[in-house]
Amino acid sequence: MKTRTRLSLILILGVATATNLPAQKPRVANAKLEARSAASGLDGEFRGLVQNQAGPAWIGYATPVVPGNHTMCCCDSGRYGTSRGGCALEGDHSFTMNSDGSKRVSLEGPEHMFVLFRVAEKKVGKIRIYSEDCELDVGGLTLFWLTDVKTADSVALLSSFVRPADEDESGERPISGALTAIALTNDGAADRALDQFVASGPPEHLREKAAFWLGSARGRHGFETLDRLIRQDSDDQFRKHATFAISVSRQPDAVATLISVAKNDQASGVRGQALFWLAQKAGQKAVGAISDAIDNDPETDVKKRAVFALAQLPHDEGVPLLIHVARTNHNREVRKQAMFWLGQSNDPRAVAFFEEVLLR
Repeated sequence: MKTRTRLSLILILGVATATNLPAQKPRVANAKLEARSAASGLDGEFRGLVQNQAGPAWIGYATPVVPGNHTMCCCDSGRYGTSRGGCALEGDHSFTMNSDGSKRVSLEGPEHMFVLFRVAEKKVGKIRIYSEDCELDVGGLTLFWLTDVKTADSVALLSSFVRPADEDESGERPISGALTAIALTNDGAADRALDQFVASGPPEHLREKAAFWLGSARGRHGFETLDRLIRQDSDDQFRKHATFAISVSRQPDAVATLISVAKNDQASGVRGQALFWLAQKAGQKAVGAISDAIDNDPETDVKKRAVFALAQLPHDEGVPLLIHVARTNHNREVRKQAMFWLGQSNDPRAVAFFEEVLLR
């Protein structure tokens, strides 16, 4: 009985210990792997490695990734193409990221991602993100693998590279890799960092990129930030982009926000952009908002954008609505716009409508 109890205790302790273990090191080929601890602080350890590295090398670590089925690896063929589940870090090999944001998350799916920095001449040139299951060919270079990395320290380090001036000779910008890594980090520090980047003040293109990631990767928090900004921000151009960021959010309130913007925003360009993204999301609520804009918006340009939005709907929904607008709307420019998009549809119902108009 004591033996059985002792065995059970060992199993329980083993499970607890395994749960607290850091993520595995990546599977690597052609690499000189050196492990370093960042327990005393990631920034100091990282900067020291960069300053002491004259030749090219890679520095990497694991950090928690947001829930979802994420695949981040190479997309080119050959030895380290997708068929092998690997990626060559050196050379011109391309890479891609696919993210399935469905709520269906495997209990055995990866909980971490790998963040890698290419350094040369005492500076960082590239930042890339890879899945745990992506084998990495390091091209014979040294890979310094950092352990004991605190998640908030990772976000702080990545945030320091979100500088528009950073660009290496290949045109790959560390800012993009840094933003992607922050957005996919499963920690509240990532929300706070993106909130700072999207606030008024940073360059416009940085605000737009941060807005996209808030909508696509940061769940409820990201949506609430965007919902507040699109109602309060004074920059018309940013609000136009925010309609796209909200459209990629999977929060159920996203459609209601787009409808509100399409009806109430002070700028016609923003209202029109909201209508366009509503059409991409489709659904009866979206159709109602688009039709309401055609009937009631005071500006013809917005009405015409709404007609275009109808043309983006699936044909079974869009064509009958376009025919209705072409037949009944009092605004001549709006009717012309509806007929133009009917002509682009190649739909038999549009042909029948034109025949009716021309022969009566």
